[in-house]
This record gives sequence, C-alpha cells and structure tokens, in this order.
Amino acid sequence: MVNELLPNVKWSLVWNATQQTLYMTGISVVATLFLGIILGLFLYLTDKGNLWENKIIHAITAAFVNIFRSIPFIILIILLIPFTLFVVGTFLGAKAALPALIIGAAPFYARMVEIALREIDKGVIEAAESMGATHLQIIFKVLIPESLPALISGITVTAIALVSFTAMAGFVGAGGLGDLAFLDGFQRSRNDVTLVATIVILIIVFFIQSIGDFLKHATDKR
Repeated sequence: MVNELLPNVKWSLVWNATQQTLYMTGISVVATLFLGIILGLFLYLTDKGNLWENKIIHAITAAFVNIFRSIPFIILIILLIPFTLFVVGTFLGAKAALPALIIGAAPFYARMVEIALREIDKGVIEAAESMGATHLQIIFKVLIPESLPALISGITVTAIALVSFTAMAGFVGAGGLGDLAFLDGFQRSRNDVTLVATIVILIIVFFIQSIGDFLKHATDKR
C-alpha cells in the first residue's frame, strides 16, 4: 500500500538523508550553544554598566554578531567555501556544511543569550557582589542559572532554524533531507519524494520543540 502511494521513495535513501540531517543539526547545535553563550556573555558583560564594561570589546563583538547574523545563509555558505576547504578539506558533504551552520547560527543565538541576560534583575547581581562573589561565580551561579529557561527557549528556536539551514545546505551538495527533496524529488518531478522528505523534517522539528518545551518547564522556577 505504501509503495503504491509513494512509488519513487527509496527508504534507504530517506534514512541516510535523515541521518545526515541529524548529524549536521546535532553537531551544529552543540557548537552553537557553546559559542553563542560565550558571545552573548561578552555582549552583555562588556556593555555599559555591567561587570566587564569595555566599549572596544563590546563594539567588536557586536559587529561580528551583527555581520554574520545578517548574511543570508545560502550566501554565507558560498562566502565560507575557502574557509571550509581549509578546515574540512572539501566543500561537499555533511561535514562541509558545519562551518557555515555554526558561524551562521552562533551570532543569532548570541543575541538571544544577551536578551535573556538583560532580563535578570540587577538586584540579584548586586546582592551576589555584596556577598563577595567573584565574576566567574556570578556568571555560573547567578547569570546562567537565572536565565536558563530563556536560554533553553533560545537554543530550541535556533535548533529549529538549523534544521532549515541544513535543508538549504542540501542545495549546494551538503546532503541531508534538503538534498534529497531537491535533487531526487523536485528536479526529477518526484513529488512523493519531496513530500516524504518534508514530513520527516517536520517530525524532527516537532521533536526538537517538544524536548525544548519540556526542558524549559523543568528548569523554570516561577
């Protein structure tokens, strides 16, 4: 019955493409979480009136974030081809998509981190300072714990955006479900292949959103 409804779908190819999409998404989410928190902390801490106030570092960090956050992802992939060749050795395949995915998503998430940190009551930080807490203690015991639900919401949104990015990366030979939908589906007029690839992407997105919602509620103290 399924084969009759979806005659052009080769499930082994769908499974391989799904694995490639999950690989690209998983690696890039972990790297984006790490780099995004660092960038977000620098944006917040070096801003006026905060712990590490420094106009020059803040301006440099903000410029980096704004530039790479503003470049359309498909253009970013092309711009980063020399860098990708240097780091990975090729600009084709799932691994080759990782630099563009991470560099494109980390600044986006960094702004979400900065917004989350700005929502923390300054009184909490001042109280920690008055008790003799070091800057690192304030970061790891006040700023990050207090903003954790917002940080989880932010990385959930970013992870879903990364799934979309992996689909676009498929257009330039990165593999994954986007590549399957475009090359094996659209270009060969196999609508059933495109439909199946789209459904699998939606399932991945719903799964990510469900995990994000669960973790957000589990860490929300309110």
